Amino acid sequence: MAGRPTTPRGTPRLFRAGGFEFPLGRRTYVMGILNVTPDSFSDGGCYLTPEQAVDHARQMLADGADIIDVGGESTRPGYEPVSAEIEMSRVLPVIRKIHQELGCPISIDTYKSDVAEAAVLAGACIINDINGLQVDSAMADVAARYRSGVILMHNARIYRNSDSAPPSDGDIIDNVKAFLRKSIRLAERAGVQSENMMVDPGVGFGETAAESLVVIARLDELQELGLPVLLGPSRKRFIGHVLGQTATSRLIGTCAAVAMGVSRGVDFVRVHDTMEIAETILMADAIEEAGGNGRWRT
Repeated sequence: MAGRPTTPRGTPRLFRAGGFEFPLGRRTYVMGILNVTPDSFSDGGCYLTPEQAVDHARQMLADGADIIDVGGESTRPGYEPVSAEIEMSRVLPVIRKIHQELGCPISIDTYKSDVAEAAVLAGACIINDINGLQVDSAMADVAARYRSGVILMHNARIYRNSDSAPPSDGDIIDNVKAFLRKSIRLAERAGVQSENMMVDPGVGFGETAAESLVVIARLDELQELGLPVLLGPSRKRFIGHVLGQTATSRLIGTCAAVAMGVSRGVDFVRVHDTMEIAETILMADAIEEAGGNGRWRT
């Protein structure tokens, strides 16, 4: 299972997002999390002003981030939804300022198509939809219209009654793959190109702690979908379940999950602690390269 799997025929060799290109198979890219929310599970309230947010984005880029993922609504378990207007009031000033001052790739973490469109017009180039295009029917059209990158995330909350639902509806990886295949079909029907898509198994989103561990152990099976894979384990509850640590004390567990993800072929990771994760990835990529798996950071 270890080692980067052979790329399936037809898999794009680039992930494209607006004017940015990410060559695949050379190294693992880091997406830094920037929550401009008062209630996110581990960093809520830390970056509420555009100035604070941009300063943090600048530091994450200096620490090794390749993409900044901006979110204006917490989606932690039991979260309170906010209106599109409130969400846009939080994220748009930050996105504009990062775009103007830093010029880096920006992802908008939202499940609302009107927020996604406004964010793209403000400077974002990737849409990160926790619902995998399966709730807001206009989301795929926005991605296609602007040729933005789109992250199709598996979200077990959509088809389960609660986050703690038992794994009673089949093999978790089969569930993940079936869900993501549906998301891919929705994207393709809207005209999104394969080079603009990536998939995310959504660890922690309606999956039990045990299932999240299984998903990471079997990440290589997602290669059959023919798209780049993103892993987002950062500070998640399944790490706390294993280590008995609170959200702000799960760095080592996150590093371990990321290293295992790299060994199983992920192309992107989404994390809070960019400096430590960038070093973890540099080491994991070097080991993959030494094993002949073509993962050297260039």
